[in-house]
Amino acid sequence: MRTSDRRFAFGVRPATRPTIGQADIIAVITTSIAVPEGRLGAVRTTTPVKGDRTDLTASYTAVSRSVKSQGLLQRARGFYLLVATGLVLATAADVTGMVLLGHSWYQLILAGVLGLIFTQFAFLSHEAAHRQIMTSGPANDRLGRYIGTFIVGMSYAWWMNKHTRHHANPNQVGKDPDIAVDTISFLEEDAAKRTGIMALITRRQGYLFFPLLTLEGVNLHLTSFRHLFGRGQVKRRKTEIALLVARFALYLGALFVFLPPGMAAAFLGVQLAVFGVYMGASFAPNHKGMPIIPADVKLDFFSKQVLTSRNIRGGWWATILFGGLNYQVEHHLFPSMARPHLSQARLIVRQHCDTADVPYTETSMGRSYAIVVAYLNRVGLQARDPFACPVVAQYRGV
Repeated sequence: MRTSDRRFAFGVRPATRPTIGQADIIAVITTSIAVPEGRLGAVRTTTPVKGDRTDLTASYTAVSRSVKSQGLLQRARGFYLLVATGLVLATAADVTGMVLLGHSWYQLILAGVLGLIFTQFAFLSHEAAHRQIMTSGPANDRLGRYIGTFIVGMSYAWWMNKHTRHHANPNQVGKDPDIAVDTISFLEEDAAKRTGIMALITRRQGYLFFPLLTLEGVNLHLTSFRHLFGRGQVKRRKTEIALLVARFALYLGALFVFLPPGMAAAFLGVQLAVFGVYMGASFAPNHKGMPIIPADVKLDFFSKQVLTSRNIRGGWWATILFGGLNYQVEHHLFPSMARPHLSQARLIVRQHCDTADVPYTETSMGRSYAIVVAYLNRVGLQARDPFACPVVAQYRGV
């Protein structure tokens, strides 16, 4: 069944988890709940999935064979060499522009461009982590660690740990770190526990999502340092510390030597803000607002990955803008698939979803952001009003 631009349930959970089968679980998870129509589009419902889900697993094996036989799992070294060359040239052009501009506030434009370039490098590090670029795992790790830690300024070890757990259990409570509570609450039960100023933010978190992303760049850097200097086990800890310290020493040193302190600080602020917004805006549409899988529910690999992922329409420009993350369904089904092959895999996967009667979600970029904002606002309503009288709230049954 083809399902394009579908509105899935926002955090729907089976009512009697221990006794229902997988087909019932999927039917519940993929049933839309009431959402105001308008700019989010009409609400559609999903037909309950019937039949033995082992058939779906077997047919997915056939899809994997089809993908492999068409050469879609082969490396695309020429493509990645071209992308890397383009990013290096873009960085050189940005630095040259900084030198030519001198002590001019137009430097802030170049700061924004640098934030975009760093995000594009982060996409490359992400792809190396998924074994999409080089032939061997160690070679991909070395490349990903260098790009991610030295160029972007994020701990590769921290990212690998977090992202691997996400891919194994996307949108599953207690298993996916990407829906763990932070400044933003992605689950209603987390939002309900908020108090004070955090409750105030949470109640408006959908509208505040993009403004808060301006701080995400700082958060990613600080989290990387905390991870590397923490007590937990970290693979290649010394190497990453050396790369991270060298990166910030060179970058900040050059910035504050070349520009006046105030202008250098403004440059850094703009670069970090653009980097944070671009990173968050690239990853948020992939799963936010898609079904939440309860902690004690088990689904087959194919259903788990497809039902919780959302593609972004747009073709080649979206692939460039999102670094291939616009094909999120295919990326989750075939994590090691190189970026240029994802569009071809999409045709195979969609046909398989039509045949197997599995919902396939794809929407426009603008609508995906509207869905994310609406979902976060809905979750945020569970947060308690910090200015409400607790006695009145008690009598209201809150």
